Amino acid sequence: MVAFLFPGQGSQFPGMAKDLYEKYASVKTLFSKASEACDRDMAALLFEGSAEDLKATENAQAAIVLASLAAREALTAEGIVSQTCAGHSLGEYSALVDAGVLSAEDALKAVSARGHYMAEAGAQVIAEKGSVGMAAVIGIGPDQVKAALDGAQDVWSANENGPKQVVIAGTLDGIASAQDSLKEAGARRVIPLKVSGPFHTPLMASAGASLAGFLENIHFANPTKIVWSNVSAAPIQSGDEARKLLVEQLTAPVRWVDLTEAMAGQSPSALYEVGPGSVLSGLWAKSGLEGRCAVSGRVEDIEQMTSEKE
Repeated sequence: MVAFLFPGQGSQFPGMAKDLYEKYASVKTLFSKASEACDRDMAALLFEGSAEDLKATENAQAAIVLASLAAREALTAEGIVSQTCAGHSLGEYSALVDAGVLSAEDALKAVSARGHYMAEAGAQVIAEKGSVGMAAVIGIGPDQVKAALDGAQDVWSANENGPKQVVIAGTLDGIASAQDSLKEAGARRVIPLKVSGPFHTPLMASAGASLAGFLENIHFANPTKIVWSNVSAAPIQSGDEARKLLVEQLTAPVRWVDLTEAMAGQSPSALYEVGPGSVLSGLWAKSGLEGRCAVSGRVEDIEQMTSEKE
């Protein structure tokens, strides 16, 4: 069983997927469809845009999903397909394309809208509550972080990335007020992150409501393979469930530790990070799962993936 992991935000860089675009006809076709879906020249954005362009709210999410889907197209052209897949946060949209739930065009339309709604919600929270953000808690796991945050105001566990790495989110005052209890629980460091909003927390409720309305007009098919949810850390059973979980994802933590442990329980023969960067394969290794399957990290490793298959 081959497993694909699709990354979320924080992995974009200028020129990503250009080598795949130049080598594979199917990737060029994908870019053409993406430009039509997003109503902008996506090749120009990814290949000629600056780091600042790619990180802009109106560009970032669609750019990462497109780069991930380009890597998937390249793997398909080389005869490598998945039997199970998952995506971290934003990456779940790419996973749903891989599982046949969404078309590439609809996924790109959805994430473009998602980015807009998240930016609006973030601005609304700042206006009401002051500055917001996220911080990485190093040294303790999800259960310890949740216990330390019990009773805290305006701060939540957001990304449960590994046994010793959890990202919290909320207002800056809320994050600051939780630091002592987190350190008492064993956290070695609490590191502020450069992000624009308190993602995967109840503060994103207005974004969830807007996204729910948008997704009602998009077709969700039933999965053709095992695809995992960030919210439930379990396989998604239907297209209707996938739509519901994408809305819940905006306000619920990413349960990546539980998800990858469950995926590893399927004993995949190989696992590939399909998209820009190697964050997820790094988390897999740091979680002690590297002995459960082969891991290949980056988009640029297509040739290595192919030789491993052979």
